[in-house]
Amino acid sequence: MILITGAILARPDTATELRRLSLEHVHRSRTEPGCLSHDVHLDAENPLRLVFVERWEDADAVRMHFAVPASRAFARAAGKLATEPPVLHVYQAETITV
Repeated sequence: MILITGAILARPDTATELRRLSLEHVHRSRTEPGCLSHDVHLDAENPLRLVFVERWEDADAVRMHFAVPASRAFARAAGKLATEPPVLHVYQAETITV
């Protein structure tokens, strides 16, 4: 499984639009092949910071996701609404029982 975490810091004047675009993006992404989950959250300490958590079946599913024109369009639009470049971390993960 591939785990992706990311964050985008909105400007006060772009926060509403960035939240709208982010929700659109995660709802669309959830329908893609190989998507196990795709969520966006508001940071409890900074409501201008959107935090993304994604789980994908494998690296091929992630590559296909990043190649979707709507995903690239979201990244461009989000970058324009952010105060700084978005942060993205990609991990190879496995589920464990504790």
